[in-house]
Amino acid sequence: MKGYVYDEETFVGEISLENGHYIFQYDSTFLENSQNFAISLTLPKRQEPYISENLHPFFSNILAEGNLKKLQCKQLKIDEEDEFTRLLKTAHSDTIGAITVREER
Repeated sequence: MKGYVYDEETFVGEISLENGHYIFQYDSTFLENSQNFAISLTLPKRQEPYISENLHPFFSNILAEGNLKKLQCKQLKIDEEDEFTRLLKTAHSDTIGAITVREER
């Protein structure tokens, strides 16, 4: 599974879940443009992918919590513990800040 990360309408990079590891990779075109800033201080711009066994806190913080989380999971039939599917299905619009994650590029 893969998601496409945007800063408003600017394509930033891809996030995926592969073999139990979360991978975020900035797009090379995004990196080349000095006008583009990193999406987070904890995810500075770099060529190498960020690889982790847990969803990076920056992306976790985009997700709804509490009753809204329960409602989204019930309506979309998503396991509440499946952060990656929640990210793909709910972070495409109406997020806190300018960053969204879309299922299609």
